[in-house]
Amino acid sequence: MTVSARAMAAATPATRDRYVDLLRVASLGTVVLGHWLMAAVSGDGIGNLLALVPPLQVLTWGLQIMPVFFFVGGFSHALSYRSLERRADGRPVYAAFLRARLRRLLGPTLVFVLVWTAGALLVQLAGADDGPLAGAALRMITQPLWFIGIYLAMVALTPPLLRLHARRGWWAFAGLAGGAALVDVLRFALGVPYVEFLNFALVWLAVHQLGFLRADGRIRRPALLAAGGLTGAVLLVAVGPYPLSMVGMPGEKVSNMAPPTLALLCHGLWLVGAVQLLARPAGAWLARPRVWRTVVAANGVAMTAFLWHLTAMLGVYAAQLALGLDLPEPATAAWWAQVPVRILLAAALTALLVACFRRFESPSRGDAGASSGNGPVAAVGVTLCLLGVLGLSMTGLGGLLEGHSATLVAFPITAPVALVMALGGRHLVERSGPLAER
Repeated sequence: MTVSARAMAAATPATRDRYVDLLRVASLGTVVLGHWLMAAVSGDGIGNLLALVPPLQVLTWGLQIMPVFFFVGGFSHALSYRSLERRADGRPVYAAFLRARLRRLLGPTLVFVLVWTAGALLVQLAGADDGPLAGAALRMITQPLWFIGIYLAMVALTPPLLRLHARRGWWAFAGLAGGAALVDVLRFALGVPYVEFLNFALVWLAVHQLGFLRADGRIRRPALLAAGGLTGAVLLVAVGPYPLSMVGMPGEKVSNMAPPTLALLCHGLWLVGAVQLLARPAGAWLARPRVWRTVVAANGVAMTAFLWHLTAMLGVYAAQLALGLDLPEPATAAWWAQVPVRILLAAALTALLVACFRRFESPSRGDAGASSGNGPVAAVGVTLCLLGVLGLSMTGLGGLLEGHSATLVAFPITAPVALVMALGGRHLVERSGPLAER
């Protein structure tokens, strides 16, 4: 049975940290808005506005807000895992923790991929995938899934990292941050090949570790964290080999995002410090019933909206072409004049897609269980899920019939194989529960 946002808001316990829910929605909403603004679509294909107008790359210091989402994830994972442990009477809870986390995340994600895979096959069978727009759309539509793959890795590693946090506190974060700095030294100063890929784990897990610290109330000087992070990021970009943009740019030799760099970690530190400074005034605002109902409703569909927002944007451009309307050259006055209209139309189409697919994001009744299960099976399952999702983000959905592949952890992978891995991994996680749950 579906519970209304009004009922959920009314039932919110006084102890709930409402600000975390706001940060989750705001971070995903900022990413959506950034993608809509950065997409530079013309008759020649889909480009990046920030690459066409390099001075605008400074905007990524505000729009690149995924560190906040991972920070909030660390906070939520700490509370969720500890709650399961308290109710488990000494039984292992790893499998139950993974099931609860994956159900809300993978349900809408796999539906999105399956729908788009079916559409991509139809487009390719019809021979309509050789146009600049269609081909680019099939390549890019799964790219935002990278963050879901990273998030799944964070979920999988929460128990050992939470134990490390309980023993070492800030030193656990310092170890991860120091490892990220060492990787950049080995990469840029010593030219060690492939070492940079370690920062996919070290940088993002360091940000995730900050969420553990917040859960224990140990971020007591957010202004110092924000100032130190911002100063570090500015200095690294000014005198180091790091680019200005905090998102990847086409053709750049060094990206702060893929793989992540120490500059991106410093960027994450200043963002975390900044949002912590706003926690108290935001708390008073969130106490208003109407505001809180809005946040609750948005949280219930945030992942679905994120997954389908690029589809909506592409739909707006496709409609413009179908109506015979010219696409102005990106970054021209005519292009900027259309931006508000395109964003409003994309938002409306996203809302329509959310109405169609929101039921796949609804939590199941099994989410609250604290039953034990087969931890090794669940671990194998979540590993397959994260590799499958990361594989899909890299391969895209173009060239399905030609066996197009990408390299994932030194091995070639195709989109169909990645999808099977994700589906199989989810099945293993679900089957890891005790017999009574099946």
